[in-house]
Formats: sequence, C-alpha cells, structure tokens
Amino acid sequence: MSLISNLKPGGKHGVPSSESRDPIGYLVAGLNRLAQTDLLDKVRLRKPAEQAVFSVTRTGFKTMTNASRTFAKAGKKGQPGTRPTAAAASGVFDLTPGEDEQMLVDVVNEFAEEVVRPAAFEADKACSAPDDLLKASLEIGLPILGVPESLGGVSEERSAMAGTLVAEALAKGDMGLAVATLAPGSVATAIGLWGTDAQQQTYLPAFTGDEVPAAALALNEPTVLFDVLSPSTTATKSGDGYVLNGTKSLVARGDHAELFIVGASLDGKPVLFLVESSTEGLSVEGDPAMGVRAASMTKLVLEDVKVPADAVLGETDGSTYTECVRLSRLAWCALAIGTGQAVLDYVTPYVKEREAFGEPIANRQSVAFMVANIAIELQGMRLLTYRAASRAAAGKDFSREVALARKACTDKGMQIGLDGVQLLGGHGFVKEHPVERWYRDLRAIGIMEGTVLV
Repeated sequence: MSLISNLKPGGKHGVPSSESRDPIGYLVAGLNRLAQTDLLDKVRLRKPAEQAVFSVTRTGFKTMTNASRTFAKAGKKGQPGTRPTAAAASGVFDLTPGEDEQMLVDVVNEFAEEVVRPAAFEADKACSAPDDLLKASLEIGLPILGVPESLGGVSEERSAMAGTLVAEALAKGDMGLAVATLAPGSVATAIGLWGTDAQQQTYLPAFTGDEVPAAALALNEPTVLFDVLSPSTTATKSGDGYVLNGTKSLVARGDHAELFIVGASLDGKPVLFLVESSTEGLSVEGDPAMGVRAASMTKLVLEDVKVPADAVLGETDGSTYTECVRLSRLAWCALAIGTGQAVLDYVTPYVKEREAFGEPIANRQSVAFMVANIAIELQGMRLLTYRAASRAAAGKDFSREVALARKACTDKGMQIGLDGVQLLGGHGFVKEHPVERWYRDLRAIGIMEGTVLV
C-alpha cells in the first residue's frame, strides 16, 4: 500500500474515516512515517527532516471543525429547562464532604493516581490525552457529574462543591489531563444550569449515553489586556438568528469537539451561544501553550458563523455569562489546589531523602520553612475555594468569595510551583521529575478563563 493510502482517512496511519486531513496534516504524518525508516540515515537527511517536522508542528495546524454528529432537535422551544436544586444550607461552615461526595472523591483519587499520573509525561510531550484515559473518565461519570438526575445525570443538587472536589482530585494526577477529561462535562453542566427544555433535550442525551461527544467552553481570546467580561468576539442579530465573528483561544481539544459554548458580545452585553461543530464558518488552529499541554489547546476561528435564535444559552443581559466566568474561575482554583498538593506530596519525601553535607536537606531551616509555607498557603487556598464552592452550591452570591479564592490561587499557586522547583535544585529543572511540569501548569491559573467549570 502506498504512503498516501496509509495516511488517508481510515488508513493505517491516518485519521478516522469520518474526518479529513488538511495538507499540513498529510505533510506532518508523512514526515513522521518517513522518520521511522533507515532511509534518512543512509542519505544523511535525518537532521534536515527533523528540522522540517519541528518547523511544521511549531506553527500548529489549521483544519475545519469536526462535523461527525448531528444533534437531533427535541424538547419544547421557549420552555425553561430542568434546574438542579440548591444544596441545603445548615448554617454551619463545615467543609467535611458528604458520604456520596467522599465516595466520589475516593474513586477519582484512585483514577488520578493509577491512570492519570502515569500517563502525564507522555501526554504533556504529545500535547494530547490518550484515548484510553478519556474513555476511562467516561466510565466514572465525569461528563454527567453536573447534569440533573431527571435528565439522566447524577446530580440531585447543584454540583459546585462536588465538581470542585473532583477537579482537585484529578489535578493531583495532572492538570492538563484533568482539563481534557473535565471539558465535556463542563459543557453539559452549563446546559443543565442554564439551558432551555429544547436545549437540554437536544444535547444532554448525548452526554448521558455511551458515545459522549467532545465539547468545549470557549471564553478566552488572544487579545492584549483581554477582559473576559468584554469579549471581542461579536454576535450580530441577523434575521431570525445571529452571526458570530471572532477568535477564541485556549479551547481544550477543539479539533475533536462536536459542540462549543462560545462567549460573544451582543448589544454590548456578554452572552453565551451554543455552536455545533458542523456549523459553516468554524475552523480550528493548533494553539499549544507552555502549560496544560495535555488538554490539546486550540484556537477557534469564527467567520460569519450563523446560529439560530435558540442558540443563546441563558440570559442575554450578561448575568448568565458572568456566572459562567465565576464558576470557571472556581474550577481553576480547584485545579490549582490539586496541583499544589501534588507538589507538596512530592517535595516532602524528597527533602527528607536528599542529602547534602552529610545530612538530609530537610534539616536546614530554610528548606523546612519553605515546605511548611507550601502547606500553609495550600490550606488557605483550599479554605477560600471551598467557601466559594459551598455558597455557589447553595445558590448564594459567591462573587466576593470566588474573587478572593482566585487571587490567592493565582499568587500562591505560582509561588508553590516556584518553591517546588527550587526545593529540587537542579532536579527541579529537568523533566525526570514532574515538578517542572506542575510549575508550568500553575502559570495558567491567572490566565485561563473558561475551558472548565463546576
């Protein structure tokens, strides 16, 4: 069989038969295939070929979005959807997880330790989450965590607290893989919180079935001094629908996504829109970042994308969009806590075993105090985040609490990553140890908007 035949859809080294590869995709795949042979060494072209692969992949890819699924319209238009009830408030600030929450956290912790952590290095290197890991995340119910029980999910109450605990547990394994596994469930949660009956009946059955679609929340934009509450992406009223134009960045697994929630400015107000990947005018470009690489970050380009009037998710006065941003920031705080805990768990035994001048470096006060500070700041981050999550789950205003949590997790999370690298010395700079990856990931906390929510 020829090389091109192998690289075509359905070929041995190609893409699924339902998708197509653009010219750059053929080039990269062909070069990679060629690199596996001895021919390059025989003709002394190994180094130029490797340079060519690097140049192509560095600039990323550009392709049309996935158009493999059509969501069958269902439900009653204009009718409000099912909403999860607010969590019961006891009046006491108790951070102890309930029995069901603890059981869920135990399962996710085990998944993070046995499945996520071992796959993290290669996933970060490849900028892609393994298919087996993504399928395993479906089996433990991550996509339906925030979907109301009446709609086929597992949530009897608002899932902000449970979602926070799950995100934290997953991030102990790896933040990038945590984002990749949580992205579809974030879209399902958003539809459960704000969708109409028609939107819920149209899209949520796919998330509660066996073939869960990849989906992405797209709020970030590649603009200088980006303000998430004032998106540059625009929505213009046109006939009985809207036309969207703009570019969204840092969209998790956008090249696989079949459904997007896109933030755009409508009449000066930020609004959320449901956009199917098969919609004409959508394209995806590679957008690799310094951290959270396993989430396969992409740019979503919208050029005169037409959506119907019922594509609006929630209110058009900006209130739904603002709540979405706050719940997203809450999720990123939880991811910061999980990654920070991973740093603490890794450096504590390291400094006790690593010897310098005839004794463990943990015997040095400067080292011991640095480890202690990580534990102290981490607990502060956790308390602030849990407080915000508990108020969100109870349906109370949590704007102040989530602002405090994000400030703490942005500043202290970054410091924890820096101190983790410092405590390992030269080992902190090399990829043999995962702390350098966690340091890069923690840089995302103050930058990322959207992508995941609880």
